[in-house]
Amino acid sequence: MADVARLAGVSHQTVSRVINGSASIRPETKARVEQAISELGYRPNTAARALVTRRSGVIGIVGSNSALYGPSSIQRSVEEAARAAGYFSSMVPLAEVTREALADALDHLARQSVEAIVMIAAQEDALAVAHAADSGVPMIVVEGDLSGRGLSVGVDQIDGARQATRHLISLGHRAIDHIAGPRTWTEARGRRIGYEEAMRDAGLEVRESPVGDWTPARGYAIGCELARRSDATAVFVANDQMAIGVLHAFARNGLRVPEDVSVVGFDDLPESAYLNPALTTVRQDFKAVGQRAIELVIATLEGATLDVSLLAPELIIRESTSTPKEAR
Repeated sequence: MADVARLAGVSHQTVSRVINGSASIRPETKARVEQAISELGYRPNTAARALVTRRSGVIGIVGSNSALYGPSSIQRSVEEAARAAGYFSSMVPLAEVTREALADALDHLARQSVEAIVMIAAQEDALAVAHAADSGVPMIVVEGDLSGRGLSVGVDQIDGARQATRHLISLGHRAIDHIAGPRTWTEARGRRIGYEEAMRDAGLEVRESPVGDWTPARGYAIGCELARRSDATAVFVANDQMAIGVLHAFARNGLRVPEDVSVVGFDDLPESAYLNPALTTVRQDFKAVGQRAIELVIATLEGATLDVSLLAPELIIRESTSTPKEAR
């Protein structure tokens, strides 16, 4: 740091303020220091800085050991947002969410002196454990339907499901099925509530929802059952992966999408725009979720407060939905 100060023609303290992101440094001075850092290949010693500042610069992340698109996308977005904000992240994946497993994860992170913890709680049990945990540092919970307890961030699952169902209703559909996600998942519960509310608001019958497991295989099995029953003109599926299975099941059973039945998914997988037909779905901005979680971390560490609010989902209308046959 002394070498950087000499090359830039500034004090040791000025270099320190630039490295720590102080807003009081003039732009021309900051540029000169950054040029000197680049020329010398200087990298701050994080261990030494932690001893002086008593701040580790590390954020702990706890999440389920899941390859599902939603949880894995949120995890990645939190890690990227932490890095962009100048933090290191330490990830602890949980094979199963129990009080014992979470206690072990928190102990592991405590030994790394993390400044805060982001808990990705996709299931009801994980949410309950997170709210009951005493981590000793600020804990931000990333969840699907936002309970309003503690520091939380999430996408409004209920509103997303309402948008999907209302879209089908606006096209003229009246018999609309819903394929739900697993009952223990917060996102599945929020999406089922949104479907039911939209149906009741329109004065339509809330049909019994078969329960899936987020996979295309289960979506295919349920899709085959619905094709045999053939008494609905539209289906709102709780995620795109199950919707892929539903599309395949309908095609195998002679149902055309959207001519015979319309299909809406949820999540907006990268593949969803390239299915045949392209899937109408509800997009979640996972990058914004990660950024919001880290904003909550930084605000909390600085003693500030931010309003806890849900991020809005976006309905993406593609080719898998149209007016029902009887309305054409």
